[in-house]
Order: sequence, then C-alpha cells, then structure tokens
Amino acid sequence: MSDYQAQYKQKKMTADEVAAQVGDNWLIGMDAAIAQTPAIIDALCRRAENSGLKGVRVQMLLDSFPYPFYADGHLFGKVMGESWFASGGARKALAEGWADYIPNYYRDCPRHIRENYDYDAFCVSVSPMDKHGYFSLGSVSSYSPAMIDKAKRIFVEVNENTPRAVRGEQLHISQITGLVENTFELPTLPPAKLDETSSIIGNLIAEQIPDGACIQLGIGAIPDAVGLALQSKHDLGIHTEMFTSSMVDLIKCGAVNNSRKQIHRGITVTTFAFGSKAINDFIDDNPSIAIMPVDYVNNPEVICRNDNMISINAALEVDLFGQVCAESIGTKIMSGSGGQVDYVRGACQSRGGKSFIAFTSTAKGGTISKIKTSLTPGAVVTTSKNDVDYIVTEYGLAHLRGETLSSRVKQLIAIAHPDFRDELTFDAKKRGILI
Repeated sequence: MSDYQAQYKQKKMTADEVAAQVGDNWLIGMDAAIAQTPAIIDALCRRAENSGLKGVRVQMLLDSFPYPFYADGHLFGKVMGESWFASGGARKALAEGWADYIPNYYRDCPRHIRENYDYDAFCVSVSPMDKHGYFSLGSVSSYSPAMIDKAKRIFVEVNENTPRAVRGEQLHISQITGLVENTFELPTLPPAKLDETSSIIGNLIAEQIPDGACIQLGIGAIPDAVGLALQSKHDLGIHTEMFTSSMVDLIKCGAVNNSRKQIHRGITVTTFAFGSKAINDFIDDNPSIAIMPVDYVNNPEVICRNDNMISINAALEVDLFGQVCAESIGTKIMSGSGGQVDYVRGACQSRGGKSFIAFTSTAKGGTISKIKTSLTPGAVVTTSKNDVDYIVTEYGLAHLRGETLSSRVKQLIAIAHPDFRDELTFDAKKRGILI
C-alpha cells in the first residue's frame, strides 16, 4: 500500500462525520454546478434540523442540487445560503428573505474571496485519486483556487462520474481534511428548445462571425441556435466562461479547432462546463480543454488578446439608451451579472471583435416589449449604455457603440416588435431623445 493510499484510507469518512465537525457560525464555500457536494450539505442540514447548530453560511455559485436551506425557511438562522449568482433555488429563497446574495462581476470572485472572507471549510466534488495522490476538480475551476487558499479545512466528495480534467485544477491527498465516497450521476441541464425565432436570431448573429473568430456563448436557445448556425464555419476558436453542449458539437464537426487564436492556440479555454453528460465525457482526459480560474479567463485584458473575439449574451430588457438589464425583473432578482460585462468589454477591445446582446423582442406571449423607453422601475443595469455594442432581436441588428442617442433610438425601435414601435416612437419624441 502506497503512502497516498494509506492517507486516503485514514481520511475516508461519512458525510455525517464531516457534518459533525461543523461548528456554529462556520463559513463554508463551494464552487459552481457539478463541483458541489450534495451528500455533505444534506448531512449538514440534517444535523442542523436536529441540533442547536446555528449561524452556518454556505457560499456557492449556480446551485445544481435541491438544497434544503433554499427550499423554505425552516433552516433560517441555522444554515443560510449565500449566492454569488442568485440562480436556481436561490431565487425563491432571496425573494422570501431566507438567503443572501453577493453582487459581483464573476471575474472578481477570487479577489473578493481572498480579501474579504476566511472559510472554515471548502467542499468540492472530485474525480477518484490518481497514482500520484491527486484528485481532479473536474469541469470547474472558477474561484476554487482562491477558496482552497483561504480554507482552514478541505472536504471532498469522490465521485467516479466526475471527469478528470488534465488541464484543470488538482488537489493532493495531503491537502485534504476528509473525504466522502459518493458515486452519483452528475446534474445536467435540459437541452434548450430551438424555435423559429431563436433560429432567426442565431442566423443573424452567425452572419456577422467570420472564419477564424474566437467565440464566447452563453446558455439557452439563442446561443444554441448560434452554435448550430456556426457549424459551417472554419477555424473557429473558443475562449468562454461556460463550456456548453453546442461547443462540443462545434468541435466534433470541425468548425472549431482553435488554430487561429493568438493565445492558447489549439486549446479550448473555459472556467467551468455545465450542460449534458456529453460535456463531461468530452472533458475526461482531454488535453485540448483548459479549465482555468475565472480571474484569468474572464479578464477583459486577456479576452481581447484573441483577434475577432465574439461574445453572445442575453438580456431581459433594454431601454432606448441601450442600458441592458440581464438579472432582474423589476426588483425581483433573477440572476447575477456573471461574465456578461467582461466579455462585452473584452470583445469590443479585441481587434475585429464584436459583442452581441440577443433576445426575443417580446415576453409573456407577445404582450410585453423587451425594448422599452426606460427600464422597469427597480431593474438592475448589467451592461451600461457605454459598453453595449450590438443588440439583436428576430427583427434585426442594432449597432449602438459610438452612435448618437437619436441613432440608437431609431435602430432599437426598428428591431422592436412591430406592435410596440409606434408607442416607443411616441415616448421617445415626448422625451426629446428622437430627432
């Protein structure tokens, strides 16, 4: 038995044994999606329900499991979630007042972690240990290195289904306080349903993307439609916050080979991957995928080093100045800023780069225009009017960057749904912003 195997055996424990070590007012950190540890957190919540444990906070991004402290308020005061993105179950908990949210640019999370927080424990899902004593953190790097640096203890869940990312973050057995073996199917995202409107928008954007461009895609029907439309392109590259199923398809069909990137040539760069099972299978033991920390991947000064950088992101609404709201419906928090601004700025600073904010022109069955005279009261501005480049709906593209206010107004009204154009024109003239 090697020394590493002896350490493994010594540090192996149950999830309940990990939870038993948690004290009052602990701060526990986790990273995004499949990096999370459902067995440990469920055991912690069970303990909190049946003991006097109080004041425990659990920070995470993109909750991908049904955590009890997000489901309802029965654990409030005992275990509370703090979200870096306000997604999934956190939305309801935030609305009801039994969770909290940390506004941020995703790229800044590692800095906030290192400067503002001290973690009693960092919990992370990992692949099985290799012969050298290392565990792969799988398809997530994100802010994990910062939490590892700041954590007093590290607990891992070893899952046979976690992919081994050979160009990703690793943990050595000597760094680990305790490990739990927990084999389970990794969470996935259901495929987006492509409709005619999404396909129209996808094709409009794809027409603007040249061969050899480097792309960042968000998640949802429109980015997937863009990915489908790009399959006829050549020599594309990928530098993206999130690695998605549509990107796997682009690599497999040969449209993406990363051959014309200026940095990390031949390599797909991302900070985390989430989507279908096919993504994890593709990443496993694949040296062409680099999963790197978000403060590098999402740094606009890094993003812009690739020529013809193209970013495609979404919005909930846009006003006639070009202000983009992508994270709230009025005062109701729906998500965080994520990396949208990072990629808007990085793409616009790139030689030949372009940034697209894309969405269908209406909501609620065509009764609400997503292009508005002014944002809904309480709406959060994600991307400022000074940063925005292209706005896209099924009715066309509006190029706002460097344009006059009157030009912006005219272009945005032209791509709004026809049912709302007269009202938008009337309001714009009344406000004196349409000449």
